[in-house]
Amino acid sequence: MMNKQRLAILSVLGLVVISVCISSRPAKVTAQNSSHDPTWWSKYEFIRDNGSDASPLSTTSTTANGNVDVSNECGPQSETFIAINQNRPKVLAAGSNEIFRLPMRGYFSTNGGGSWGGVDLPLPPAKGANGIDFGSDPTLAFDTQGNVFYGYIVVFFSNGNGINGTEMAVAKSSDGGKTYPSVNFFSFENGTNHFNDKPMITADTNPGSALRDNVYIAWDAASGGSIGGGVRVATSSDHGASFSVTRADDPSGPGRSIGASPAVGPNGELYVSWNDYAANAIVFNSSYDGGRSWGVPVTISRKTLPFDIGIPAESFRGALVYPSLDVDRSNGPHRGRIHCSWIDLTPANVTDIFISFSDNNGMTWSAPAHVPDQFAFPVDRFNHWMSVDPTNGEVNVAFYDTRNDTTGARYQTDYYLARSTDGDATFPGADTRVSTVSSNEHDCNGIFPCPGINYGNQQGDYEGLVSFNGVAYPIWTDSRRQLTSSSGCRRPYLMEEVFSASVK
Repeated sequence: MMNKQRLAILSVLGLVVISVCISSRPAKVTAQNSSHDPTWWSKYEFIRDNGSDASPLSTTSTTANGNVDVSNECGPQSETFIAINQNRPKVLAAGSNEIFRLPMRGYFSTNGGGSWGGVDLPLPPAKGANGIDFGSDPTLAFDTQGNVFYGYIVVFFSNGNGINGTEMAVAKSSDGGKTYPSVNFFSFENGTNHFNDKPMITADTNPGSALRDNVYIAWDAASGGSIGGGVRVATSSDHGASFSVTRADDPSGPGRSIGASPAVGPNGELYVSWNDYAANAIVFNSSYDGGRSWGVPVTISRKTLPFDIGIPAESFRGALVYPSLDVDRSNGPHRGRIHCSWIDLTPANVTDIFISFSDNNGMTWSAPAHVPDQFAFPVDRFNHWMSVDPTNGEVNVAFYDTRNDTTGARYQTDYYLARSTDGDATFPGADTRVSTVSSNEHDCNGIFPCPGINYGNQQGDYEGLVSFNGVAYPIWTDSRRQLTSSSGCRRPYLMEEVFSASVK
């Protein structure tokens, strides 16, 4: 949830213990396995003290130095995701968090990402007198009928007394993301010591699958509450009208996971991967009946980092450790191969992207490999996403990268794309620089602290990527337009904006 922190979660003897400071003016709380505050807390405080920003003055994108500024609105955005309609590949839908506003933000394009429109997604009524609720953590997927499903979490706050509930949301659009007339709110959890977090959604679009057009959304639930935490997977077989929920990790174990990522195989196999931060492992499980039952979890790889890591490019927060899972559904030589990527620490004490694959439905996995390029000097890479092109099996990985930093401190970031044409065995050639301007989330033109950066959220926890027919569509946030004056904004800054590109 905008850095995936629960509420004052401490690890004690391998168990997760949760506590919350409750007062008339809630104090900030420390984050799980981290020294920084939960990033959603600054959003809550801003809205509590200032009210929510008004609806955007603009609902259309613009261009900035060759990239498309998708959001083009007042205030900061973070955590982006993108999906494509495979029957109409020029139709794209995307989403992001709003930081100074309550609802989720949706985006839509009918020309392959050349331009975008924007729309707000619904929220349920707040709970309690004078309470508020807001959305977080966007995720989107198209089915074969052209419907796009937008998943997110809803967090309910009472009037000055902290969290009083959380639930999942899946909104449905039948016009490519221009409108979301229906939304399903489900899996409500009452109380202050837990909440649903970081959902990821997918749909079965395989022509030969008996479960075609099933919609699946996976998330992690903190320990506590009636469900007891763990990796949750919800299945809809009626186009999002209803969802049934099961648990994909050890049903008798504590909730100690973050970043659940689902994917569907060519015959309707359902896979999910997550970060088990207590075991320091990237873990995987599978279901062959649409999520009704699950096998025994398998460890893809052990890792160095447990939950997140403070890196120089993010000045007041950390980079989250999470997997990105996808499956080769092409008719090529690696059809059915499962791919998983994540970040970890290297011997040079910098973060890098690692990737592994399985050719036997996730029973065993290849040794983790770096996603090149490699550099003789320290370079951090983080906030990755991975997408396997269903038309040709190409493996695309997008990520932030500090290789162009001129400060000497690994502050400046660009967004890059790496591509493998042989099933992630190799990534030949140079990575593609996607962002046309470097971004520095510490300052703006020498001004520090920069009034146009929201330091609590910055880029958020993750960025999005989708690929189809040889074209990759990364989407990310950066602060290149942070000092641009925008008439009518509460604060005269655009702050972090959502950007996109198409890469052939």
